[in-house]
Amino acid sequence: MWARSLIVLSLAVLGMPNLTAQRPVPEAFVRENATVKLGAHSYVIPDGSVPLVPNVGIVVGSRATLVIDPGLGRRNGEAVLREAATLARNNELFIGSTHFHAEHTTGYIAFPWSATYVNSRVQEEEAAEGLADQITLFASRSPLTAELLADARPRAANILFDREHVLDLGGVRVRLLMVGPTHTRGDTGFFVEGDGVLFAGDVVMTNSFLAASGSTSMQAWLTAFDRFEELAPRTIVPAHGGVGDGSAIAACRAVMQQVQRRARELKAQGRPSDDVAAIVRAELVAKHPEWPRANGLNAAARAAYAEAP
Repeated sequence: MWARSLIVLSLAVLGMPNLTAQRPVPEAFVRENATVKLGAHSYVIPDGSVPLVPNVGIVVGSRATLVIDPGLGRRNGEAVLREAATLARNNELFIGSTHFHAEHTTGYIAFPWSATYVNSRVQEEEAAEGLADQITLFASRSPLTAELLADARPRAANILFDREHVLDLGGVRVRLLMVGPTHTRGDTGFFVEGDGVLFAGDVVMTNSFLAASGSTSMQAWLTAFDRFEELAPRTIVPAHGGVGDGSAIAACRAVMQQVQRRARELKAQGRPSDDVAAIVRAELVAKHPEWPRANGLNAAARAAYAEAP
């Protein structure tokens, strides 16, 4: 249901909730010739609000180039490589993923084996446990996704780290911070020093609820906001949706604190977890009816409920 939810929510963002029968869902392709410069070394290929397409990050140094979230399958990975080649002044490639989901990882099969894949140990474990099944699930959704994922498979990381790692690309450093369990257990942010650009994955979104899941820890998510805010980013690139500024962190924190506070209040009244999740979701959707990913509120409320005294 996760992929279907992304489609529905994306259409809602576009203001066309009743046109799903009349208009086809956009094809899940990373757009070429659409790259936007965010800083001296940082670029993004915007997702265009298309389901199963991430905001792809490209960071270019004098020695190497880093690609963040290379898209869904070989065809998208090839498109990302062509975009990177128009920017790069070098031949050394690094690959990183904000989390293990297929549209954020499987484009790496198009990359040469000489490219260095950097990953946290937790995200590597998640991919080993669940990526193959997700590839099968996504491929079953439509002939297009089946084609995109025809030869997709997990790719083992060349460099593994625990909580933090620094990549020196030559003239620019990128800090990788594993902050899960949030959207997934191994969510990772990529902060481009100097440029002040944070590729935040699904941990920070703009004008959107956060996609909590069964692995979410509310405390971990609030701590992740603190870690990201310490970096003082000027630009936030979420996994999906519009690019924002550093204030997106505080906005997301405020919503998650509302979820936490309300879940604790209702638990203290003796309400069961499922009732609390439904109440919290209804209240917050009433405040932000235009925001996507409202289904994540249920999981966020359950996580807050479980952690409440």
